[in-house]
This record gives sequence, C-alpha cells and structure tokens, in this order.
Amino acid sequence: MSSRSEITVALSLAIEKYINPHSDMRIYWAREVTFDNGTTAKCRVDFMRFKPINNTVSGIEKGDFYCYEVKSSVEDFHSKNGHNFLGDYNYYVMPEEVFEKVKNEVPYNVGVFVPDGKHYRGGWYNLKSVKKAKRKDREKPLSEMLLMMFRSAARENQRRK
Repeated sequence: MSSRSEITVALSLAIEKYINPHSDMRIYWAREVTFDNGTTAKCRVDFMRFKPINNTVSGIEKGDFYCYEVKSSVEDFHSKNGHNFLGDYNYYVMPEEVFEKVKNEVPYNVGVFVPDGKHYRGGWYNLKSVKKAKRKDREKPLSEMLLMMFRSAARENQRRK
C-alpha cells in the first residue's frame, strides 16, 4: 500500500471481508450509507452492519449497528469529513502507523481496526482491533437506520448489474 487511494481501497476490502468473510446473505451490511440527504446535516458512513439478537421482532428491535469509517492517512483523519458515528458501536479502520500518530485524538467510545498482515489467500488484509469500541446510544431510530442501509445496499446491487 502506497498512495492514499490504494490504502483506502485496501482498507475498504479488508473491512468488507471482516464484516462478511463468506458473502453470507444473513449478514446485513452496506457501504456508503447516507443519512439526512438534502439537508445541511447530510452525512455518509463508509460501512455499516446491523446485527440482530435473533430473527424475532424483539430480537430485531434490540439489534446493534456497527459503523466503520476508513481513514487512510493522518490528513484524512484530520479532515472534517468521515467522522460519522451513528451506530451503537463505532470504529475507525486505518493503517497502524496512522493510529500511532492519532491515538490520543480518537474519541473514548470509538474503536480502531488496523491491518494485521495479508490474509492466507493473499487478496486482502486481516484486521486486528487495537482499541475496542464502547457502546454508545444511537440517536437515530432502528427503522431509519435499516431503511438507509437497505437503500445503500440496493444501490450497490444496481451498480454490480
């Protein structure tokens, strides 16, 4: 990994494989999930996952959202964009050398994943947690979070066709 765009692509693939390593359709996730479109509060979460307790109504209602923001460099971390932590658990995904430079600036409840060597198949990096996320009460309702994830996942499916 050398250029910022190559690092972003590599980290994005790593988090996709971390979220859903076997392309399991029972794992609910989406990339580039946009909220509050058309307002001044518009924001986009790089990757989002929903993990229900089980498939009952109450199990779905009690499920957790995990949000992941990819940061390829210290400059990217310091930019005003991409610090959209709307989930119950929120994480940065960044190179370890970036984490070492910004670790004192990472919010208390936000976790951090860094690459941990190439996967044994060689196509992507494994990730390791260097800071565990703490639960945060989300401000958006379950229905809005799921709808925005569904919309983003549908958009990605259209792009692939």
